[in-house]
Amino acid sequence: KDANGAPVADANGEPIMEEVKKPPHTPWEWHFKMLKDKYGFIAPLARGARPGADTRHEFAINVEMWFGGMSFLEKVQATADLGFKWIEFWPWTNKDLDGLVRLCKKTGLQVAQFTAWGFNPGMNNPDNHDRFEKQILEACRAANKIGAPMATVVAGNNQNGMSQEQMLDGVRDGLKRVAPIAEDHNVMLIVEPMNPRNHGGHCLYGSTDAVRICRQVDSSHVKINWDLYHMQIVEGDLCKMLEEGWDQVGYLQLADNPGRNEPGTGEINYGRVFQAAWDLGYRKPIGVECSPASPPLEAARRLAAADRWRRP
Repeated sequence: KDANGAPVADANGEPIMEEVKKPPHTPWEWHFKMLKDKYGFIAPLARGARPGADTRHEFAINVEMWFGGMSFLEKVQATADLGFKWIEFWPWTNKDLDGLVRLCKKTGLQVAQFTAWGFNPGMNNPDNHDRFEKQILEACRAANKIGAPMATVVAGNNQNGMSQEQMLDGVRDGLKRVAPIAEDHNVMLIVEPMNPRNHGGHCLYGSTDAVRICRQVDSSHVKINWDLYHMQIVEGDLCKMLEEGWDQVGYLQLADNPGRNEPGTGEINYGRVFQAAWDLGYRKPIGVECSPASPPLEAARRLAAADRWRRP
């Protein structure tokens, strides 16, 4: 249009149409286009695209079980893209910790916990306690580097020639031995009871023995990684058992049952469980150690929906 608002015409009297070019994709637009095409994500400003930012509890996405086909650091970025503030992972020795620190600083993500000691060799066997102590020291240093307040330890599979009582005594003694290291580094070690369906031949199932052991260790830095999926399979009665062992709960993890998928896919009323944990005073992140049955965005929405509980 000219200065008077009239359309500008060419020599033939046809209005001149100015071509408006769309700016090229920014790196963020390309990033989310890739996520949408491959994983079902949508652009970050779209409604509901950051469900992790709209929850009562905070959640730590287990990047070992989410976002298949991505590298470790890509999974960390994808967690931030969904609006979550925390991650967790399994072994730390094969991870780019320097890259993780930089990415966490960039995105504002934090590491809730990682695995400091796995299934083998068993912590339940005193023959392994020297090695256990050394690795816990190294893991606590790694935790301090990346700012992780907790680290998981696994009791161990059944040991030849040892009774159940002897193995559980070995777990207790091993945890007592490394408790001063955890205290000195201000890293809480969280021992995780398993379930026999996924982890047959393990020495520690359910909450009863784990609570007793941690009470015997009697350290503010040795508690339980209370995985609600494992507990549902072993003992059920999730809210009552959580209340009874509350003084030894260091961290909560979740998955629905059956299937070990996100909340809303199985039998567990996670809204009720989340409310019980909140009422007990739980304010740490909850580890989402599940394999999503849906694309990540949909699974994250289901998780957020389960946390929108209301009091009766």
